Amino acid sequence: MSRPPSPTGIVFDVQRSSLHDGPGVRTTIFLKGCPLRCLWCHNPESQMFRPQLGFDAEKCLGCRACEGACPRGVHRFETGGGHAVGWARCDLTGACVPACPSGALRIHGEERSVSDLMRVVLRDRDYYESSGGGLTLSGGEPTAQIDFAEALLRAAGAEGIHTCVETCGAGPRSSYERLLDCCDLFLFDCKASDEERHREFTGAPLAGILGNLRFLADRGAKILLRCPIVPGFNDDQAHLRAVAALSRALPLEGVELLPYHDSGWAKYGRIGRAQDFARPAVPAPGQIAAWRDSLVAEGCRGLV
Repeated sequence: MSRPPSPTGIVFDVQRSSLHDGPGVRTTIFLKGCPLRCLWCHNPESQMFRPQLGFDAEKCLGCRACEGACPRGVHRFETGGGHAVGWARCDLTGACVPACPSGALRIHGEERSVSDLMRVVLRDRDYYESSGGGLTLSGGEPTAQIDFAEALLRAAGAEGIHTCVETCGAGPRSSYERLLDCCDLFLFDCKASDEERHREFTGAPLAGILGNLRFLADRGAKILLRCPIVPGFNDDQAHLRAVAALSRALPLEGVELLPYHDSGWAKYGRIGRAQDFARPAVPAPGQIAAWRDSLVAEGCRGLV
């Protein structure tokens, strides 16, 4: 009897030797698609569920090779050499990407199989074993591709590889139920603690996310609460107090602050999206230390 085909999903990046997505040295696989629209999203190319064109104007040589390769007229060169992209006309055939000699063009997202990705993951088994690392699923939101995510985690678990899922918490309860016995550690985001502000910042309700957090805790899942802190958005004392209260109320593995950085700011223009909010300030070390001091003063447990 032949085996069923390996599940496939849409992946937009694979990072080996990652040190910031769970314990030890890890391979982080980034899945496409997210139910949130966080104003400060560092990976805006992750939000759409399908592949999409990316263009880095700083790398463009103005050689016009893409213009000749694209059958739909997506690439136009204006007087003076400016490169204009007709994003809506792109059908993702990708003919322009190999034609570009400078790497200014790419397709964000491609279909990958579990077996294909596991071949990549297994290359670094020795590093996982020596550092306590493993596989992390990130995104986007991994539960948005739950069949694929579960299959990847189970394949890694069958090889004795530690697994993490980085989640915004906005998936269906049934998805988290499916991951309970194949995810060793949930990296669970806490972006805002007030319902109205959470909707304002992320476009989604908070109640279901908190419900999923409590569900995982009640079922004995290991959870590291990760808290993106963005100046002018969620760095107020009320939010820090609420984070500290969660740390005392739930059996967490710890609480990790994720200070805002602006490495994702330029990505919006590269996928044809305009920024519709003011650019946050990157916090100085003293500001980050003050946030940590506030959490300690509020009785936060397990601050890492």
